[in-house]
Amino acid sequence: MFTGIVTDQGEVKALHMAGDLKARIATGYDTGGIDIGASIACDGVCLTVTALGPDWFEVDISGETVSKTAISDWVLGRKLNLERALRLGDELGGHIVSGHVDGVADVVGMRDEGASTRITFRAPEALARFIAPKGSVALNGTSLTVNEVNGVEFGVNLIPHTKAVTNWGVTAVGDRINLEIDTLARYVARLQEWA
Repeated sequence: MFTGIVTDQGEVKALHMAGDLKARIATGYDTGGIDIGASIACDGVCLTVTALGPDWFEVDISGETVSKTAISDWVLGRKLNLERALRLGDELGGHIVSGHVDGVADVVGMRDEGASTRITFRAPEALARFIAPKGSVALNGTSLTVNEVNGVEFGVNLIPHTKAVTNWGVTAVGDRINLEIDTLARYVARLQEWA
């Protein structure tokens, strides 16, 4: 489990196919404190550490994961939002995030509002019903509050701090973004189906 509070910006250092996609990601984390098998959310995708170096970790990514996320857009040098898994007693600053991406949203609009940036996304139609004004979503692993919803489009605001400590500062219209809907919304909708 994660909180959607990004704690490092990683960088894709290597990508190659070895049965599955293997990625090497540079990190500022102390890799001496990371175990093989640990989970790290990379742009919101929960991935398992399979190898470690002094300033990097490697992950294997299945074809299923690549097909359901924006990982196919990764290129060398790409910055990634990173978050280590929660430990008992950690502060829950965002919302409960599983790292199981539900789909990919498209950035369809951006405009500055004061020092903040309002971004409009188009969600896959099957997921749009789970997104509510003032609800939470995880976008590229970042816990964000939804401002408004209009059909399959929804908007969020990014404050300068968020843009500075994540990869949101380089986002552009047309980018594909990993979307995880709020777990609570998913279960409420499922329960209503049985009511």
